[in-house]
Amino acid sequence: MSTRIAVVTGASSGIGAATARRLDAEGFHVVAVARREDRLHDLVGSLTSATAVVADVTSDASVAALADAVSSLDGSLELLVNNAGGAVGAEPVERADVAGWQWMFDVNVLGTVRVTKALLPLLERSGRGTVVVMSSTAGLIVYEGGGGYTAAKHAQTAVAETLRLELSGRPIRVVEIDPGMVRTDEFSLKRFGGDAEKAAAVYAGVAEPLVAEDIADCIAWTATRPHHVNIDRLVVRPLAQAAQHKVHRVL
Repeated sequence: MSTRIAVVTGASSGIGAATARRLDAEGFHVVAVARREDRLHDLVGSLTSATAVVADVTSDASVAALADAVSSLDGSLELLVNNAGGAVGAEPVERADVAGWQWMFDVNVLGTVRVTKALLPLLERSGRGTVVVMSSTAGLIVYEGGGGYTAAKHAQTAVAETLRLELSGRPIRVVEIDPGMVRTDEFSLKRFGGDAEKAAAVYAGVAEPLVAEDIADCIAWTATRPHHVNIDRLVVRPLAQAAQHKVHRVL
C-alpha cells in the first residue's frame, strides 16, 4: 500500500504539534509545517515517519514551495489539517487594532484557502482526500472583545462549508473542527501580547479545560472514519464550558 501522507500546518506547538504526534501514531507520514524551524525539527525528530517543511501560510511563494515538497514525497496525500491560526487582542470593535484584525484574517482564513488550493490536486489524486479546517466555537457565535477573532473564524467556517458544496461528487471530504476552551502554552499568551497574568485569567478556576491532545484525538477520529463517512462539523468543549459565555469556575 502507498504511504499515507498527512500535512499539518501550525505544527510547531499546541494543537498542531499534538496532531502531528497523533497522526504519526496512526501510521501517517506527517509533513509538519510551521515557520519556526528549530521547533519543527525537534518535533519531527521525535516522530516515527515525518518531514519538516518550514513555510508561512500567508505567503504564496512559501505555500507553492510546500506543495512542491509534498509532491516530491513517496506516497499519497490523504489528509490536510489546516491548523495554522491564532488570535491577537481583545479590544472592542470601536477600538479595533486593524493590523491585528488583518493578521487574523490573513492567517486563519487566507492561510487556509492558500494551502487548501495548493494541495487539492494531490488530495484528489489520492482518491480519498480529507481537508480538516480548524475553526472554533468563535466561528459559530460572537462575544464581546472578540470581534476580530470571531469575524475571522466565521469566515473560516464559511470557507469550509462552501468548499464542501463545491467538492461534492469528488473524493475529498471537508471536516470542520470547532473547539471551545483549549489550554495550550501559547494561544492566550500570544493573544494578550505575552501578558502571562491575563493569559492565565482565561482559565482561572476551570478545573479541566481541554488540552491540545483532546483536539488531536478529535482530528484523528474524523480522519480515520471510512471515507464515505464525512463528519461535517465537530463542536467540542470542556464539560465546564456550557456555552461560549457560560463557564463553571471554582475560585
